[in-house]
Amino acid sequence: MNNQSRLSRKAYGCLGLLAILFAAPRVASAEAFPAPVIRQAYNQWARALCLVTFSQELTDPRSGESRRREGTALGLLVRSDGLVITHGHLQTDTSRITDARIRLESDGKTDELPAVVLGKPDDLNLLFLQAQAPEKKTFPAVSFADVPLQLGDPVLVLGRMSETVDYVPGVVLDHIAAVVDTPRTAYCLAGGLKMGFLSGPVLNIRGEVVGVTGIELSEEEGGGLYSRSGVPMVFQTALLAPYIASPPRSGAGEPKVSGEEAWLGVFTQPLKPEFAAYWGLPEAGGLIVSTVVPDSPAAQAGIQPGDIIKSFDGKPQRATQDREVLNFSRLVRDTGPGKTVRIELLRNGQPLTLEVTLTTRPQSAQDAEEYEENVLGLTVRELTRDIRIALNIAEDVQGVIVRRVASGSPAQAAKMRPGVIIMAVGDYTVTNLEEYRQAIEKLRETRPAEVPLFARVGSATGFFRVRPRW
Repeated sequence: MNNQSRLSRKAYGCLGLLAILFAAPRVASAEAFPAPVIRQAYNQWARALCLVTFSQELTDPRSGESRRREGTALGLLVRSDGLVITHGHLQTDTSRITDARIRLESDGKTDELPAVVLGKPDDLNLLFLQAQAPEKKTFPAVSFADVPLQLGDPVLVLGRMSETVDYVPGVVLDHIAAVVDTPRTAYCLAGGLKMGFLSGPVLNIRGEVVGVTGIELSEEEGGGLYSRSGVPMVFQTALLAPYIASPPRSGAGEPKVSGEEAWLGVFTQPLKPEFAAYWGLPEAGGLIVSTVVPDSPAAQAGIQPGDIIKSFDGKPQRATQDREVLNFSRLVRDTGPGKTVRIELLRNGQPLTLEVTLTTRPQSAQDAEEYEENVLGLTVRELTRDIRIALNIAEDVQGVIVRRVASGSPAQAAKMRPGVIIMAVGDYTVTNLEEYRQAIEKLRETRPAEVPLFARVGSATGFFRVRPRW
């Protein structure tokens, strides 16, 4: 990976997708795809390429702070009723998109339609959307052929160029550099991919659409079994077909019903070699319990900070890197609430086995309800347990936490920022989201020139003087 790629990874942070980006692609031999074949493929399928415009909210999972950005991505129409796929990094555990729209261009005309975000499959890093036309409309869509690829096969990828050339459709020639057989067949492309070609259709030498391009999530981003982040790949027709026929209706980044997920109630970190050496343990690998949530299943079972989890429900835990902690968290969630599991751990170097009955995961920062108002210019949400632990907020501290501060708003002028905990608005005590809503409505009625907000910032408390613009 070149220096530009490494800089991209730093620049986009939680959007780890962009870390692969994006070395200049090594093209396949031009003779593999004669110009007439390229033009025919372009004329046949370029109309199915669209632009997806959106607002994306990126959330810090520990503090709950978020920022918003506007973006554009390539979309591909895969069904004539307006079903669209785009790359899955738009919606992950720490990011979600809103205000999605589909922009189509045909015969010199541009048509822009709202779109509903449907979700992502569990095993495929693609996001499905549904275009919403005011009346019945037949969309130009690609047709897929279920034809396997072979090592060295030349392929043609369709996509759109950058904004500097008006997102015009374009083509890239590449070839299959490797075929990975486990845990499922995966085709790796030889070159890098420009952003406008990610989720673009892939054609074989006969002009058949045999899949789309994609990048799997890294483990840090929530990828698991199929995590091969950093390598442009072809998601072949056999993987896509079931989801095109029956699109997912909920996916990563969307609020999940807490009753579907189990909860243990611990924060962990990997047992790295240096920790194992410090404690005189024979080998690295495992999960060090750093925090036990009070009244959680872990606390009730007797798990303590400093314990090292070596096995969970019969599954060995050998984490030595930070990203592997996510796999353990996912394992716990997927086990199911109400199940009693055996946990094998080390305490002071001695083996110990405990039984723990998992409960339903409580509401987390990612799916907490929020409220946006334009009087002060704040978006706030409830204080959830994970936020309290991350920010060391005692249970007796009641209020709402600021998630966003609108640019140019009275709150921004008062130097408020995400992470501030509001405990009172003027004369109105705020202990939850509903009380904050009621306080804002009172302000609309009374229209004061200045509103003092009693708040907590870190361990300190004080007042912000906010002047609404009536």
